[in-house]
Amino acid sequence: MILEMKNVIKRRQQGGITFELQIPEIRLLKGQFVAIVGNSGCGKSTLLDMLALVSRPNSCESFKSNDFDINQLWQQDKEQTLAAIRCEKLGYVLQTGGLLPFLTVWQNIELPLKLNGLNDTSYIKSLAQRLEIDSLLNKKPQFLSGGQRQRVAVLRALSHRPAIILADEPTAAVDEQRAKAIVQDFHQLAKETGTTIIMVTHNKDLVMPLADKIYSFKVEDVSKSMISSTCYEMLCK
Repeated sequence: MILEMKNVIKRRQQGGITFELQIPEIRLLKGQFVAIVGNSGCGKSTLLDMLALVSRPNSCESFKSNDFDINQLWQQDKEQTLAAIRCEKLGYVLQTGGLLPFLTVWQNIELPLKLNGLNDTSYIKSLAQRLEIDSLLNKKPQFLSGGQRQRVAVLRALSHRPAIILADEPTAAVDEQRAKAIVQDFHQLAKETGTTIIMVTHNKDLVMPLADKIYSFKVEDVSKSMISSTCYEMLCK
């Protein structure tokens, strides 16, 4: 088990409306490709913020990884420890890639290595060949296509060998063919590297053929001032 969440509740309030996300159970294993699927407003971003350790649950029976009791760290206000876990154990792929435009591809990819005090670049050089971006390393992001930028973002997220990668709608800004290729890359890279990859998307059909697990949401209007969303595991494949 790489991560477990059990009976977790997160509430948010806006404009007099309370949104409550309920998570009965999520259990993730090493090397899985996991999809979080749902329409806008269902709780995808709320769940991703908790998985990224930047949003604290309101209540929680269990929230832990192989190495850390996340719930206990939240209760003890161990913000520095949580920040260190985010830096070392997590990688991120943003919707638009999130590459720094004033750095080359190689300099962007190296950032997580430098932040974690790592020097060995052989791993990312081999992955650059695997992702077919090894000829782009000296270019600036502005000279890359949308698909190339996303592959660079994926490699940057993998460069420091994190336990988990969180990908927030990484296919939203590319065409259908490129979107399918990104999903295939995620599935294969999860198996090859042992990194658990969690991808948020609104497109269930895109991830259904390849995801090891799919989580979605049941949304209910409890009252005029209360919306409840329950996360559940879908059957896939």
